[in-house]
Amino acid sequence: MHVLLVASAFNSLTQRVHAELRDHGHSVAVELALPHVSLTEAADRHQPDLVLAPMLRTAVPEEVWAARTCLIVHPGPLGDRGPSSLDWAVRDRAARWGVTVLQAEAEMDAGPVWATADCPVPPVGKSDLYRGEIADAALRAVLLAVGRFASGAYVPRPQATGIARPAMRQDSRRIDWEADSTERVLSALRAADSQPGGRDELLGAEWHLHGGHPADRLRGRPGELLATRAGAICRATADGAVWIPELRAPRIPGGPATPRLPATTVLADRLPPLREHPAPFPTDPRRRTWSDIGYREEGATGFLSFSFPGGAMSTAHCRRLLDAYRAACARPTSVLVLGGGRDFFSNGIHLGVIEAAADPAAESWANINAIDDLVEAVLTTTDRLVVAALGGNAAAGGAMLALAADEVWCRSGAVLNPHYRLMGLTGSEFWTYTLPRRVGTGVAERLTTEALPLSAEAALRLGLVDRTVPCAPGAFAAETALLASRLAAFPATPARIAAKKARRERDEADRPLAAYRAAELAPMRATFDDPAAPYHALRRAFVRKETPAGTPPHLARAVPGRHTAPLPSRGRPFTAMAVHDEARETPGC
Repeated sequence: MHVLLVASAFNSLTQRVHAELRDHGHSVAVELALPHVSLTEAADRHQPDLVLAPMLRTAVPEEVWAARTCLIVHPGPLGDRGPSSLDWAVRDRAARWGVTVLQAEAEMDAGPVWATADCPVPPVGKSDLYRGEIADAALRAVLLAVGRFASGAYVPRPQATGIARPAMRQDSRRIDWEADSTERVLSALRAADSQPGGRDELLGAEWHLHGGHPADRLRGRPGELLATRAGAICRATADGAVWIPELRAPRIPGGPATPRLPATTVLADRLPPLREHPAPFPTDPRRRTWSDIGYREEGATGFLSFSFPGGAMSTAHCRRLLDAYRAACARPTSVLVLGGGRDFFSNGIHLGVIEAAADPAAESWANINAIDDLVEAVLTTTDRLVVAALGGNAAAGGAMLALAADEVWCRSGAVLNPHYRLMGLTGSEFWTYTLPRRVGTGVAERLTTEALPLSAEAALRLGLVDRTVPCAPGAFAAETALLASRLAAFPATPARIAAKKARRERDEADRPLAAYRAAELAPMRATFDDPAAPYHALRRAFVRKETPAGTPPHLARAVPGRHTAPLPSRGRPFTAMAVHDEARETPGC
């Protein structure tokens, strides 16, 4: 079946739907819903069997939904309506939520229902929830709805009632630092992550706050800044304190969007003298505190976790993670797990920090070298096995960081984008050494030039990853810990470590890692130093969230499915009402 994805942006959920529909044999094309683009003309041009909108901020034109079936993915349970569904769920600390796939009609979110799926709502940020439990539920519902449509025998059920929630405004996100508890503050911050951020006043100016984590021991006068940690600030609440990793300056009317940046970077000279309050290393499991890098051990296995906002790794992030990696390698372990968190693994260099730098070219060069240093440290670790554990998505240099490990384990819901082309870069992170070793030169060329997302299962079939872990986002750390402990105890592991060392020595003799690095960095340096290079404009557009002129050609063209699926008859009439089985169609995450 040919499916046209209509989306406001090619975001994480749209990428996952694109990848998994192809896994199920469907051909897929994408059209972005842009102000100056006619979706009616796009649908007529593509002639899809089905139109599917995984993430759409605007209404589908009547000319589209009246002519062909158009399904909308709404991140809310049956009967929920409105543009801020997840915001309300997170702010109000709902225990469970869901996703509804419904047919587009004149009234927003009120059309007949094709499928639903529910999921728990853990205490995490909205964007983390969206990429995790909500995305899992969305894929279950989407695949069920697509299958029902393909059968030609399913009649979607009408919605009897619904609750239309209003868009959440900043008044509903306001924090009262004098009165609000830590839990209340965290709920407000999490509901605003990553957009639009919670608007607040701090140090005589207005900012948008992004991210929130509880502090366990710090206390102070409500609203007071107490300490810093790895670029974050700690602010006192009525009964405790929270860590806030990022801030964003308000957008000037008519000006470009402003980037989210480390809080201490944004506040700069406004910050009063505050104590840097580092987290314990190794991590103390008895403490409930936040750190973007942590380390713990279980027997002969070490676990080096890291979680950077948006998966972006600045020069400072890379250097701190490299220091932690070296400290972890000094421990007496035979297996080291890198990653293992529930959200992004890494998306490579930090374009926001680069764009905000006084000299973006110099910062680009510093950032790419810092991440190369980290990748080289992983590649040259020969006294233990290193596992990259991807609980969430990875892209560009972050995907190549994972490939430096001996084994790559992915949660089944992760999406990989192992390419650089869309940012006008040729790439680094030793990808010319690691990627062809795993998938061959032909597939490596295709992956880096097509620039399309891969599901975890597709990556497994290609040899890009070694294992997929089918579990809920919150269970990934425990699942990988169990697998890693088994790997450390496996009798053949010492022999594998010895063979790894010998192989690295042979590879180094054949062509040193320094040669790969020099060859990759030469065109990168030329790009960074050329003000006219497309990279600079593409980076600026990405950071400022500029509206593209049109759908990129690589998305607009139809991409075939990965195996043949029968094409259903178009316009087949419904023959009977289907049996609605809630237990089967709404499994929990």
